Amino acid sequence: MNTPTLSPEEFNVRLKQGEAMLLIDVRTPVEFAEVHADNAVNIPFDRLTAEAAANAGAVDRTAPVYVICRGGHRSAKAAERLAGAGYGRPVVVAGGTLAWTAAGLPVVRGAAKMISLERQVRIAAGALVATGAVLAQVVHPGFIWLSGFVGAGLVFAGITDHCGMGLLIARLPWNRGGYPVVK
Repeated sequence: MNTPTLSPEEFNVRLKQGEAMLLIDVRTPVEFAEVHADNAVNIPFDRLTAEAAANAGAVDRTAPVYVICRGGHRSAKAAERLAGAGYGRPVVVAGGTLAWTAAGLPVVRGAAKMISLERQVRIAAGALVATGAVLAQVVHPGFIWLSGFVGAGLVFAGITDHCGMGLLIARLPWNRGGYPVVK
């Protein structure tokens, strides 16, 4: 699917001109609480459905629905999901919240600082690879398959832009909101 994109600056200009624009932020609740575009509504990617979008205000499925994430990858997948749910005009805010903040556009910042989902995936993958290597040396050579499995998963994620580990980590309690986060 060739999803249209809009820069954060272009989005802001249209918003200031009075255009009705629904901006759905598909990051985890904790990421959203840390910093988000001033007018964004949070529907985490794993909870993004037609019903959730309609509840957020996307009642007219022919009107544009704008999606944003951290850097653009999740929002592109969210746009595909919305299109599959019958929304004819999903638009990705290019560069995500990183580009939004870099452009100096209005944001809401929370008090807590959370480790990004991307960094959590790197930490988990690295820990699993290191654990597999150590266990293969100390316990049984068969544990090397743990490292190989994680490595194959990373290659798959790189090729397909679909990270199963990221989807699992996003469901962990500290990424769902309401739990203490790193300061």
